[in-house]
Amino acid sequence: MHQGRRSNWRAAVALLGCLLLWSCAGASPTGSPASTASTSPATTVPVTAAPTAVTTTAAITTVATTTVATTTAVTTTVVTTTAPPAPVEPMVPADPVSIELVVVETLPHDPQAFTQGLVMGDGVLYESTGLYGESTVRIVDPATGHVIRSTSLEDGFFGEGLELVGDRLIQLTWREGTAFVWDAETLAPLGTFSYTGEGWGLCAQEDRLVMSNGSSRLTFRDLTTFAPVGGVEVLRSGEPVERINELECVEDLVYANVWQTEEIVIIDPGTGRVVGQIDASSLLDHLGSTDGIDVLNGIAYDPEDRSFYLTGKLWPAIFQVRLTP
Repeated sequence: MHQGRRSNWRAAVALLGCLLLWSCAGASPTGSPASTASTSPATTVPVTAAPTAVTTTAAITTVATTTVATTTAVTTTVVTTTAPPAPVEPMVPADPVSIELVVVETLPHDPQAFTQGLVMGDGVLYESTGLYGESTVRIVDPATGHVIRSTSLEDGFFGEGLELVGDRLIQLTWREGTAFVWDAETLAPLGTFSYTGEGWGLCAQEDRLVMSNGSSRLTFRDLTTFAPVGGVEVLRSGEPVERINELECVEDLVYANVWQTEEIVIIDPGTGRVVGQIDASSLLDHLGSTDGIDVLNGIAYDPEDRSFYLTGKLWPAIFQVRLTP
């Protein structure tokens, strides 16, 4: 009986070892790391009975074993960590490029002309002058300063910005909400446009007019009807530029006098950003005397030789200049 019991004990130990090995091969033991990809389903580990009879020479002993079904549930918790968004660096507006001007020639100009608008076309200068009771639209010979033809506005109108559109001139008035349309050759009146707010500067791009009103905003207008079709605020290094005055459109850019200064800013009208700036105060040195003159005002561009004509209110000279970075 001792031998039989030892044999039975050894058989039971062997059977238990086999069961443990088989169980380890088929299921993760308790405490194993959970998968980070998915949650494991519950695993059923069947335990198969060992042979039920062990025979020895001393005796025959029957060991009855019951099949046991063990269910191991593995629960996986997936923790998703979202990294905080990277801080967004603020956009720093680029500073405008400083442009130098070089005087090519000093030309005579009527010292009684309170210049408000200046534009070149067909080899002549078209000029708008201001002040109540003294406002005119005129055609000027740039070489001599001689006034070829002039038409006066009624006393109740203060002439402002001027632009050549085809064979017509469009002239703004300051506070009267009226734009006069003139024949560019004869200066005969052709009609008027109405608008709200003040009129300061005017220039024409290929598909629209650009107008200033003394603020930091430019208004776009239809070439034919003068109706507003949009606008943009003028910003220099992110700050509004107030008192935008006389305008000159050159290709895709707008050159603008800043009233009460001798500065011209170069504006990208698509964004309103000032991309360049011109200090024109050196022109005062070329005047000889500044007695009785007012501020710089009047920009005309000659596309034939890519030069600019600059003057001011009551200035006795017009300066032909070229620009260089």
